Amino acid sequence: MREAGAPGGGLLGRVLLARVVEPGDETAGRWVRELGVAEVVRRLRCGGEPLPGVSGTRWAGLVARAGRAEPERDLAVARAAGARFVCPGDAEWPGQLDDLGDARPVGLWVRGLPNLRMWALRSVAVVGARACTEYGTHMAATLASDLAERGWVVVSGGAYGVDGAAHRGALAARGATVAVLASGVDRPYPRGHAALIGRIAQQGLVLAELPPGDHPTQSRFILRNRVIAALTRGTVVVEAARRSGSLATARAAQRLGRFTMGVPGPVTSALSAGVHELLRGEAALVTDAAEVVELVGDMGDLAPARRGPVLPRDLLQPAARTVLAALPGDRVAGVEEIALDARTTRDEAIARLYELRALGYVERHGEGWKLTRQALNSVRSGHHPR
Repeated sequence: MREAGAPGGGLLGRVLLARVVEPGDETAGRWVRELGVAEVVRRLRCGGEPLPGVSGTRWAGLVARAGRAEPERDLAVARAAGARFVCPGDAEWPGQLDDLGDARPVGLWVRGLPNLRMWALRSVAVVGARACTEYGTHMAATLASDLAERGWVVVSGGAYGVDGAAHRGALAARGATVAVLASGVDRPYPRGHAALIGRIAQQGLVLAELPPGDHPTQSRFILRNRVIAALTRGTVVVEAARRSGSLATARAAQRLGRFTMGVPGPVTSALSAGVHELLRGEAALVTDAAEVVELVGDMGDLAPARRGPVLPRDLLQPAARTVLAALPGDRVAGVEEIALDARTTRDEAIARLYELRALGYVERHGEGWKLTRQALNSVRSGHHPR
């Protein structure tokens, strides 16, 4: 625990704000930026004159919610569900979320073993229609599976249709996937995906801005999409009608300077009309994972040509160092072998392997993993554990 006692400017203050303000509230975000978390929490707890930008009625509602907030209880409920709260400035916080400006989350509730920041380094969003066709299901699952096999993390919203197909495709490939929910991480939504979201939490990550126990609303779905867009290197839309919520993810990605891609469909299908509208604009047409990676893999520090790992070995977390040490230096090894040699579980090994992939230490070869040439070069002057 990073902070105890009354809510203030640290962990407890942000947990309280996560309970009080709605996701994406730019007015509250401006308060935090200009005044700091501690002062905003103090003013909400004390009541009195409203902070700028809200009516007296809305301020009274926020003050009432702050009075009922129990951040210590929220943290305890989250811990019981296997979740943690990650704040801006934490080592695990993905810096690309800061691109959202005052709409940045005050924090994220995270379920799962992997390090969120590391996984987000090489991530792609795959989103689309809930009421998708068999074509949409097939394309989403195939794209996600192939992306996972190439070492990319697949991010989606956990919903029916394209989202669920993308998550299942990544899981079927024994790959990495992240679900960003519009509810609390302990309240899987939709309920029909409770088992799927549970699998994602075991093998990947489940994220939410809303505190434990909260339920989604229509506006929260739309606001959730900005997190998916900001977290990832690019967004692929697979089937979307003209008014589909997944188009909001794509447009958010465009505003943030991320790659926006669309998978074309039949011109006679209303479920492809929204995608085709994107493709008539600035979105790139993609038909498979190779074309997606061709775009997002050329971005900045993700360019294919690397001089070596971007993080020295001695700065890796102990769990990642242990898994790295378990890889043989001259061949591909399966996850089960790596997990056995690292004396850890298969899910933990996969979590750390994708972190190491994002840092340039390892690469995926089919069902196995191998040290990259850069990683081998980095240890030749020292000693490789095997």
